[in-house]
Amino acid sequence: MSAHGDGQRPATEAPKLRRSVGETDEAALWAAFAGADDVGTFCTAWLALQCRLIGETQCGLLLLQDGEARFTPAAIWPDRARDVTHLARTAQKALVERRGLVEPREDDRAEVAYPIEADRRIEGVVVLEVRARGPALQAALRQLHWGAGWLEALFRRRQAHRDADQIERSALALDLVVLGGEHDRLRAAATAIATDLAARLGCRRVAIGLQRRGVVRLIALSHTAWFEAETETAAALEAAMEEALDQDLPTVLPPLPETARRITVALADLARASGARTLAVVPLTAGPRSIGALVAERDDEPFDRGALQVLETAGHAIGPLLAAKAREDRLVSGRIVNALSDAARAVLGPRRPALKLAAATALAAVAWLSLATAEFRVTARAVIEGSVQRAAVAPFDGFVAAAPIRAGDIVEEGEVLARLDDRELRLEAARWRAEREQQLLRYQEAIGRQDRAQARILAAQIRQTEAQIALIEGKLERAAIRAPFRGVVISGDLSQQLGAPVEMGRVLFEIAPLDAFRVVLKVDERDLRYVRQGQQGRLVLTGLATDVFPLAVTKVTSVATAEEGRNVFRVEADLGAADPRLRPGMEGVAKLTVEDRALVWIWTRSLLDWLRLSLWGWLP
Repeated sequence: MSAHGDGQRPATEAPKLRRSVGETDEAALWAAFAGADDVGTFCTAWLALQCRLIGETQCGLLLLQDGEARFTPAAIWPDRARDVTHLARTAQKALVERRGLVEPREDDRAEVAYPIEADRRIEGVVVLEVRARGPALQAALRQLHWGAGWLEALFRRRQAHRDADQIERSALALDLVVLGGEHDRLRAAATAIATDLAARLGCRRVAIGLQRRGVVRLIALSHTAWFEAETETAAALEAAMEEALDQDLPTVLPPLPETARRITVALADLARASGARTLAVVPLTAGPRSIGALVAERDDEPFDRGALQVLETAGHAIGPLLAAKAREDRLVSGRIVNALSDAARAVLGPRRPALKLAAATALAAVAWLSLATAEFRVTARAVIEGSVQRAAVAPFDGFVAAAPIRAGDIVEEGEVLARLDDRELRLEAARWRAEREQQLLRYQEAIGRQDRAQARILAAQIRQTEAQIALIEGKLERAAIRAPFRGVVISGDLSQQLGAPVEMGRVLFEIAPLDAFRVVLKVDERDLRYVRQGQQGRLVLTGLATDVFPLAVTKVTSVATAEEGRNVFRVEADLGAADPRLRPGMEGVAKLTVEDRALVWIWTRSLLDWLRLSLWGWLP
């Protein structure tokens, strides 16, 4: 530190000159004045020179402001052991009146005081006790006026150094804020700030923690993209931060004179855990409150007052930025609140009339939906079925000989749907008839011989043969598969399977009548509680979208099936008079009328049911 800058030792502890003024010649004083390496030595040499130049000076006192609105002795002449308390009254008067003055005493002595001022700010006052009268006193006052220029220059240089330091600290703070603003997320911004600050201050590690609900949580470490939060080092860092926040003051280890009385127990524990020799903790502030803390660690170089001021400036600068990003990271109290606040300012502010009109329209729509009522209807997918469905099955094992009818064809009662190959049956029937003829001949021969026993045996064999013939003839009759009534074939197509084998009992065709239909509704289980027998509704079919068919619920079944991830129940309804355009298998959408309800309830009931069920499943 130069003689014109801030001294490393306070003015109240300025070293004494090696020799008093009475023992030092003027050359030595000027040498001491020119080579002063701190403020205390500079002020002591200056006061000694003023006393020597004025002459007949008994003692002198130089008071300077110590930065806390107090004036403390910076130099006493001829030595610091001299009692100069009687000069305090004159010094006080000069400070109050802000002018040089002479206060004569009862003897031939007088007290000459002159305030030291720089940039219209009182920096101190010098008071001399001289043995003189008349013009000599005016000359003494004039000498102090000219001599004060040296001190004023000192103060201006000190202020210039302070301003330069402040500008440097402000530039550093601005750089940190800009660096943190480049990142959207809190942890990324804090990590970037901690790393940059560690590089600028020569720290081996910088840690940042934020306080929430009275507990500090470590959020960033310099040069570390990820860290384990549940470690001994992290706990020690958080404890040191909480210690500084409890005092709401910076803490330094080894302590500075101004921090010597502060508690550093947790900081010492951190030093032992991390191995760092010098540490500093400063609170992060956002407005009037502290929101977190910053910990800086070094291996060798201790933190002086200048480095501590840099850390404090950084804490004041980045605190609001980190607090804002912490709020943005929180969904409910951060981003949602910000979005609502921005929306409120946009709607209630003096600008954006289109947005205000849209908001008023939306509010009116919500009010109308809350008060207006409409017909509440249950919507369900619907399929048309025949009231009666008959199946035409294969009467025996055989092969398809002919299949003139396919699904979708309208057939009359008794019309042949398909014909099975009966050639083997006819051959077998012929064989059995020949067998019967032979048995009849043998039976007549036995009767002619009057062999009654043989005749009875042959009679039984004839009856057995006739039964076989009757069975084959029945199969021959059923080889032609006929429609049981007039209707439409809703399934079955053997036209591409001529000659293919079929097994007895296989369903070949399904037929439904054309004059009697029913509607099968697939009602979601969430809506089943609103459906009852006899309920009226309307049906719109996909193929007849321009027509609306009335229907009435005839049966609510307890049969549930899973479709598209949901349970649906089968509800049957009657269409009343049949329309000739209707066909089984047609699909559409049916709506069953329940009652009048509020529109807002109709449109939000599914959401409310889902919320109730989710809440019920989540609660213990």
